[in-house]
Amino acid sequence: MTHTKPRVRFAPSPTGMMHLGNIRTALLNYLFAHQKGGTFVLRIEDTDPERNFDPNATHIINDLIWLGLTYDEGPRVDGPYGPYFQSKRSDLYAKKLQELQDKNAVYRCFCTPEELERKRKRQLALKRPPRYDQTCLHLTDTQIAQKLDTEAPFIWRLNTTDNRTITFNDMARGTMEFHLKDFSDIPLTRTDGSFTFTFANCVDDGLMKITHVLRGEDHISNTTSQVVLYEALGLQVPTFWHIPIMCNIEGKKLSKRDFGFSLKDLQDAGFISEAILNYLGIIGGSFEQEIMSLEKLVQLFPFDAIHSTGHIKYDVEKLKWINHKWLSSYDTAQLTDMCLPRLIEAYPIAEAVNPETMRHLIGIIKPELVTLNDCVELIRFYFETPSVKQEQLKKTIRPEKHEALIAILKETVVSLDNPDTYMELTKQKAKSSGINSKELWSSVRFILTGNVEGMGIHDIIDLLGIEEVKKRIHSVLD
Repeated sequence: MTHTKPRVRFAPSPTGMMHLGNIRTALLNYLFAHQKGGTFVLRIEDTDPERNFDPNATHIINDLIWLGLTYDEGPRVDGPYGPYFQSKRSDLYAKKLQELQDKNAVYRCFCTPEELERKRKRQLALKRPPRYDQTCLHLTDTQIAQKLDTEAPFIWRLNTTDNRTITFNDMARGTMEFHLKDFSDIPLTRTDGSFTFTFANCVDDGLMKITHVLRGEDHISNTTSQVVLYEALGLQVPTFWHIPIMCNIEGKKLSKRDFGFSLKDLQDAGFISEAILNYLGIIGGSFEQEIMSLEKLVQLFPFDAIHSTGHIKYDVEKLKWINHKWLSSYDTAQLTDMCLPRLIEAYPIAEAVNPETMRHLIGIIKPELVTLNDCVELIRFYFETPSVKQEQLKKTIRPEKHEALIAILKETVVSLDNPDTYMELTKQKAKSSGINSKELWSSVRFILTGNVEGMGIHDIIDLLGIEEVKKRIHSVLD
């Protein structure tokens, strides 16, 4: 059966938290499938039970749901080529291994890890590329029988002919060629009888009719081995795109030490899914319009004009800018709903605040929100009275104007019953005393909120109420 529509897969291992590299790979597969009218498959590569952090892929699936990257086939969705957990596909791998055994295309390798390491070191010392020397390929039937009688552990290897060139198509690089003399005979199993990543991956791609493999550039070294396997098994060789690796701003591969490496980092820091996908969709490219929804990325991502590049740099400041733009695009009611859980966690009393007042609060700070978490600090003054001493006010104004400021604030606080009158009177007296507007209102804002920068004084008075403002000013002046 020939598939004219593309089928792509995202195949994570449940060995840790989803990180930016995973998400970008998932996103590009999703975009490709949707742009080309194809199918996006989720397959869980869980053949290493000792390292499985997320046995049922619950975190992976929930993360994809949160991001909005819905898959067409996979766990919980099913489809014609399941099961979609590799741990449940061992019978399929055994069948394919038997096919290779029937063709006499594989052989048992009894070499121990220690022997293989010694050989590798010797080859490196002789400045040769380290590859398996096919010792066990030349064992006689009698020698093999003797080793089996002693229950010597072994793995199955594919017998690779080393006098030919392997070619495959890469979407960014075109036709790529590798000579097999530089590659070892491919291990298909482990000594416990389980199947290797390379073999399982190849069998699954073939049986699931995967037409395009979009994955990290760090996998390019094992692509040749997989192509050899596809051909040995009589499976269609897919087209590849080896996606550039994401690096930090210094050009080093992203690691757990880099902020935002894991999706959880970003979620906890108040980044939203639209911004994360938007950023990962445009990183490393050139787009006239940078703020794009997932639907717009599907339309505009240039799959037909991608080029090869060594790596791309992850810039958290650019991600913050995109997140800010997305938060600014929400209406205030929706943004309030998004901020409220964080506010309630920080200030339990927030749950009892009048919804209209809460929307008013969020509406005022909306232009300053870079992440959702910023709302906690920006309106802390509403829930907690700042502890401000007169001595601290000296930092908000020239030292020689400090006493004049205190005198003015004591004189004008009585006019606060009319905020417009208060602000005009205070402004005039400050001007007469040689105090500029920035110094004046920074000082007043510092008394009321604990910050010299932020929302306008009129807004603060409106939110806190006249009596609370009087109380805060008097607590500093007295």
